[in-house]
Amino acid sequence: MRSFTFRLKPGQDLFDSIEEFVKQNNIEAGCVLSSVGSLTHATLRLANREYYNEYEGHFEIVSMTGTVSAHGSHIHVAISDGNGVTTGGHLVSGCKIYTTAEIVLAVFEDVIYKRELLANDSGYEELVVYKK
Repeated sequence: MRSFTFRLKPGQDLFDSIEEFVKQNNIEAGCVLSSVGSLTHATLRLANREYYNEYEGHFEIVSMTGTVSAHGSHIHVAISDGNGVTTGGHLVSGCKIYTTAEIVLAVFEDVIYKRELLANDSGYEELVVYKK
């Protein structure tokens, strides 16, 4: 296993920037180990919904976890507002960094993560793990 640590700056898109980093570094299997930072806008897909929810304000990233791959990522994020009210869901494009986002990824070099639509499954592209 190896790791990468990088920082995102104000105005960058959280999901798109992670995806770009993963592709630029040809990461085929990894996970989010740690993430802290803040947002001024959040776009999330909540559980069992086909549409996105939009949130405006100042939010702390209190947790982020998921699998990342140049072949497709699946990340969840939890954010809290100034009153500590916390919400979370699927991270998608549209989350804008306020002050910073510090991201730590673990990379696994013996496997490849891909997302595939599987027959008789959830209806979403799901994780399929291949040995290298």
